[in-house]
Order: sequence, then C-alpha cells, then structure tokens
Amino acid sequence: MEPEEVPHRIRMTPGARRVLEAAERLFYEHGIHPVGVDLIAAEAGVTKKTLYDRFGSKEQLVVEYLARRDERWRELLGTHLDAVAGQAPTTRILAVFRAARAWAGEHGSRGCSMINAHAEIGDPAHPAYPVITGQKQWMLGLFTRLAREIDEADADRLAQGLMLLHEGAVVAYGLGVFPDPFGQALDRAHELLEHQATAGPGTPPR
Repeated sequence: MEPEEVPHRIRMTPGARRVLEAAERLFYEHGIHPVGVDLIAAEAGVTKKTLYDRFGSKEQLVVEYLARRDERWRELLGTHLDAVAGQAPTTRILAVFRAARAWAGEHGSRGCSMINAHAEIGDPAHPAYPVITGQKQWMLGLFTRLAREIDEADADRLAQGLMLLHEGAVVAYGLGVFPDPFGQALDRAHELLEHQATAGPGTPPR
C-alpha cells in the first residue's frame, strides 16, 4: 500500500470557517460541480473576493471540505475505538461498523462524501484527489492493523473482505437500497471473523 499523500491545507480564520461551513453544506447536498463560488460566498455572508483571499481557488475549498469531513469521521471513529480499547480485536473491528452506522445516521444522508466526490473528480492531478484516495487507504490500513491481530498470515485478505463489507454498506446506505445496510454488514463481518477464529490462522476468509 502506498503511503497516504498529505494535501496542502490553509490556516482557518473566522471568515474562512464561515465559507467552509457553507461550502460543506452545499457541496454535500448538491454536488461539487453544480455549486459555484458566488453561491458559497452568498451563503457564507462574504464577498467572492474574501473567498478567494482565504482559499485561493474553488479547488482548495474542495480540499478543505473533504479533509474536514475526514477529520470529523476519524474523531468519531476514534471515540468508538477508545470505548473498546483493550478488548478483543474482533470487538474493535465491529466497533468500526458501529461507528460508521452512527456517522451515517448523523452526517451521511447522501452517502459517502469521498465516493460522491470521486464520481465528480476523476483526475488524479486535482488537489482533492489525494484526500479522497487517502481516506480509503487509511481505512484499509486500519482494517489491516486490526486483522493482523487475528491472523497475521492472512491479514491482507481479511482486511480487504472487511473493507468491502464496509464500503458496500456505505454505498447501499447512500442509495437507500435496503434498510440498515450497516447492521447487515455488521452481521456479515461478525460471521467472517468467527469463521477466521474457528478455522485458525492462515485460513482464507469465506
């Protein structure tokens, strides 16, 4: 796995925070491309000049929007993981799914902001691209570290299976395909981990 690329960030002033709060709401509700800087500035109660003075470009504003949502997700996830610190790795892995369900219920009515943004930003040269891919790399890395405590020999495969369950639930929730996809993913993850524990180290996940 390649190391996570750190995006350029700006220092937040009170005016910049107002702009970012407006941009986050508008980008998440309506998409990145349809929302222009004029609308963001108007919603934030600042001039367009102020917006550009603080952020330099709409692209940098997208970076800050996605990076801030990622920070908030990691904070919430950290709280859930801290609550089960010292417990079995299986318990900590399942806490990730419970955290995702809690996040989606409060902040994710339109699905994953990273996946949504990737549908609009396909160019790896875009400054926000590393934020999108970095967030998913970080999640896979987290699952891999936890999986290694269960099965060192097959941690990568186990982590990838857990990641697929997690991301599938994220997408299904955003689309409203069926009720409580995180609950179903949690059940499948529990079955997968039980199988791994019963079968023994080195056994490929089902």
